[in-house]
Amino acid sequence: MSSETGRTQQPPAAEGPVPAEDTPAGPLQDTAQNATRVESGREAPQDELLQYDDGYGQTIGVGPHPLPWPEGERYDPELLASGDRRNVGDAYRYWTREAIVADLDLRRHDFHVAVENWGHDFNIGSVVRTANAFLAKEIHIVGRRRWNRRGAMVTDRYQHVRHHPDTADLTAWAAAEGLPIIGIDNLPGAVPLERTELPRRCVLLFGQEGPGLTEEAREHASLVCSIAQFGSTRSINAGAAAAIAMHAWIQRYADVPDPRDAG
Repeated sequence: MSSETGRTQQPPAAEGPVPAEDTPAGPLQDTAQNATRVESGREAPQDELLQYDDGYGQTIGVGPHPLPWPEGERYDPELLASGDRRNVGDAYRYWTREAIVADLDLRRHDFHVAVENWGHDFNIGSVVRTANAFLAKEIHIVGRRRWNRRGAMVTDRYQHVRHHPDTADLTAWAAAEGLPIIGIDNLPGAVPLERTELPRRCVLLFGQEGPGLTEEAREHASLVCSIAQFGSTRSINAGAAAAIAMHAWIQRYADVPDPRDAG
């Protein structure tokens, strides 16, 4: 998130066909292309994205399920046979992706997350991963259709992701749904997030690392909230700012279980 003003990123020219998966340029791209496992733990195409644990630390997940296998359409026979090394909670082990999404749909929260994508910012993946962790209703990519998925750690597969070619399209969609757009950026005139009660139903809109929210995004936002800072830096990371804003919503509206009740 940035406090810079007057630096508006314009939408790029048409980009041509959009591939099914997107990888960042440079060393990370080489790493992703060398991946051999996908979320199921099976062999993967060379362009498949890595799981967060691939090649690092202790292997997550579980191995093949012992016989007899559990019954039900939610279970994936291949996962039961070969093991489940995906980046999912233990409650979803061996479930198909479709079954996991269907279960999440029963309890998604009432806030949406939108992020501008004019310059292929690598922080977008981090925003998406956090939106999954806090169970946002939908994720909205504004600008380029292709976005840097590396930091999402495959969590976008369990979310509903909607594309908007520009901010006007996002605004029209939000208006039709009765959702106010709340921009998050440290800008002149922004109100402190810490002293603001976010609407229960809303769209949290984030800009890119560096330029922050574009001028167009600021004009379309019903409200812009800033995040209090006390150190020497002029801004904080866009992915971190998104996590702070989403957690502010969670603190106000989510049904957070008390671990003491489990006993």
